[in-house]
Amino acid sequence: MRAEAQGGMPVGTARSTLDREDADAVREQEIERYAVLTTPPGRELQALVELTAQIFAVPTAAINLVTGTAQHQVATTGFEPSVCARSDSMCAAVLAEPGAVAVADARDDPRFAGNPFVTGVIGAVRFYASAPLLTPTGVPIGRLCVFDDAPREIEEPERRRLAVLAERIMDVLELRFTSHEVERTLGELTSAQQELRRSNEALLHFAGQVSHDLRNPLQVIRSNAELLGMEPAVATDPALSSVVEQITESTTEMASLIRDVLAHARAGSLPRHEPVDLRETVDRALRDLAPQVRESGADITVGDLPLVHADPELLYAVMVNLLSNAVKFRRPGTRPTVEVRARRHTSRWRVTVSDDGTGVPPGTESAVFLPYVRAAASTGTGTEGHGIGLATVHRIVHAHGGEVGLEPRSGGGTTAWFELPAGPADTGGEQPPAQAPDR
Repeated sequence: MRAEAQGGMPVGTARSTLDREDADAVREQEIERYAVLTTPPGRELQALVELTAQIFAVPTAAINLVTGTAQHQVATTGFEPSVCARSDSMCAAVLAEPGAVAVADARDDPRFAGNPFVTGVIGAVRFYASAPLLTPTGVPIGRLCVFDDAPREIEEPERRRLAVLAERIMDVLELRFTSHEVERTLGELTSAQQELRRSNEALLHFAGQVSHDLRNPLQVIRSNAELLGMEPAVATDPALSSVVEQITESTTEMASLIRDVLAHARAGSLPRHEPVDLRETVDRALRDLAPQVRESGADITVGDLPLVHADPELLYAVMVNLLSNAVKFRRPGTRPTVEVRARRHTSRWRVTVSDDGTGVPPGTESAVFLPYVRAAASTGTGTEGHGIGLATVHRIVHAHGGEVGLEPRSGGGTTAWFELPAGPADTGGEQPPAQAPDR
């Protein structure tokens, strides 16, 4: 007595049916992945099926893909491609065969003797040979077949050639799939880039509008505070004078924060590249930092600076931040000394801003370029930053394809440096020493 599953079907038959359904589901997923049933075969597949027919000297050949219900002839030679029921397919009958199959006369093979392509109902195939179309994971999705209405024999080398041709067909399908995935990924990246550009433009517009809206009332507060500080009643009262001074300092700090926020927003946009006179950029930055420079009594030396290719506004933001830090983080009771230099190293300009200030805590030379990490957080000077400036410098320099860093000076202080790619026409700066010719 045979065990039966629910519904009266023998257990072995039920398991076999489920196994085939699972295999068909996997096969159809792979066929769908290649999208070969919904797109034209293309020149590559057509050329391969025609080449196969020529090699085997047969009038007909086909690339057949087999789903759970049908056989799809995706590329043929000698007849027009069509779709037939899976039950009528000769390739479906040997779909699970791991290698090439060759039958001299299909009427003598029990797998094909009753097939309508053999009996005359659909065709009168006698010679039949095919090789599996296997995915990289080993899933058979169909077969490459050749056939003729006259019996014939083929040798083992010809079987191997048929298998090699089937592998080349799978190479074409894999290449198509990979190309499609690359195109899809590039499309997604392009969309993401466009969305990022729109987002950056919106951020820049927002930051610019907010900065403008805050700067005007802030300037009014500062001007009124300065006027108030000159009033005799205030100037002669230490308590009132201290309050007005604090108001003035707070407005200066707020203006600096607004500038940093705007620069940080600009740093997220794609930079323009145009000739920029770095000396003019430094002079402009020093003019804007004049109150801070006067208050500190800083001695600033600017060497020969080059013409570089960069975004002028973003490069200005870099110089303002580096110069501001060099003046701000000074040793108590001292006048800061700052030097700005530039030197060309092969294909790059290295610009340095050196100071004799408090420096940065050892081990934090890289961390200070992260947002909201303050350069002098543990120096004990009481000087505070916003934690935005060096992060902005980092974003801008890297957007230009450059590098940025901090180095401690042997006599105390810090050298902040950044490098930008140098074009062949870039001039100025300190040139590297000439080398003696080889002898």
